Amino acid sequence: MGTGKRILVSLLALVLLVIIGIGAYVWFLSNKVDRNLDHEDLLGTQSEDYDPNRDSSGNKLVTGAGTNYLLLGSDARPGESFSRADVIQLVHVDEDNDNIWLIHFPRDLYVPIDGHGKDRINAAYAYGKSPLLVRTIQDLVGVKIDHVAQTDFEGFVALTNALGGVTVNNPQGGDDFPEGRIELGGDKALDFVRERKSLQEGDISRGERQQAWLKGIMNETLTPSVLLNPAKLSDVIDAGTKNTTVDNQLTTSKIRSQAIALRGVRGSNIHFLTAPFDGYGTTSGGASIDVLDERGMERLGEALQRDDMASYVE
Repeated sequence: MGTGKRILVSLLALVLLVIIGIGAYVWFLSNKVDRNLDHEDLLGTQSEDYDPNRDSSGNKLVTGAGTNYLLLGSDARPGESFSRADVIQLVHVDEDNDNIWLIHFPRDLYVPIDGHGKDRINAAYAYGKSPLLVRTIQDLVGVKIDHVAQTDFEGFVALTNALGGVTVNNPQGGDDFPEGRIELGGDKALDFVRERKSLQEGDISRGERQQAWLKGIMNETLTPSVLLNPAKLSDVIDAGTKNTTVDNQLTTSKIRSQAIALRGVRGSNIHFLTAPFDGYGTTSGGASIDVLDERGMERLGEALQRDDMASYVE
């Protein structure tokens, strides 16, 4: 993410090695990824009512218009179980494999959840783990989620430390970190991506920080000092895939194929945005929520279905 975004970090890190032809080392790194990753039924394929190509209402999902990954992260402390999805990022790789779009879904976004009425979106994970959260987002945007990866926040520490720290452009200053460019080590990175209570827009601002960290990780990983340093790159990929679980269909061969397809991606081809919301509110039970921008979500879904995210941000 990364977070769950670790899967794409690993993909991007492998790309240059494929290009320059270090075949044996690519094979070594590929096997490291294969050994580290755990696999589970994160898509819900074992459910009796699972239909990979339809939403909860039976409507046909758009497939084949690019590839969609759902990246989930937990803020569970060591020893705690993975119980809440506090990082929810939909990653859209366009069909031409020349742009990557990371869409942050705020955990308090108030949305319909199949079988549970309306609730905050991260409640879908509490009700039905990853498969129900997958279904909830598919219901919102009308496209099939092809793969899922989930991890916990402790991975932020390991991945940041493996890189020797990262430079982040902090979008919002506070008592803890100043606005602008800052240097983060592992423990500081964890504090940076967890904080929300002191930020102006709470979970929205925290999502912006998480995406700023992801961008810093990607930028640092794509530097020659990492990509051309076998020992360091091995450490980065090791940190980025340990304690990470992916769906049963996301095999190492698929990761390798995606890496090769993304060989033309650079920092300017990676885009970050937040799912549309329309201010803040409170439920009848007193819970704070981010109000869903229904028309905005329709527009986002249409852009994803057409594989034309550029039209959404224009």
